[in-house]
Amino acid sequence: MITVNLYYKGQNGSARAFAREMEQSGIADNIRSEKGNLRYQYFVPLDDPETVLLIDSWVDQAAIDEHHASPMMKQLAELREKYDLHMTVERFVSDEYEGDKKFIRQ
Repeated sequence: MITVNLYYKGQNGSARAFAREMEQSGIADNIRSEKGNLRYQYFVPLDDPETVLLIDSWVDQAAIDEHHASPMMKQLAELREKYDLHMTVERFVSDEYEGDKKFIRQ
């Protein structure tokens, strides 16, 4: 699994407005239904109301590449421009370490 954390930074609530429009327009749901998508979910850090975090997980790089080639990427890019957002990115590859399970309360 590959997880990409995208931090959308804006001004005057623009990052939150972007995330709301992604959800209300159906673009987020369309991305969630793409082959290989495991998670597509927005969060707001408690200490930074002008940033929205997107956690985006895929089964593999091929699924990400297919997503990046989809028509939804144009829609997404247009919305980022509309809200004048800037981004930083973190990328993680899951290693499914079993030792962590003893610290997780389920």
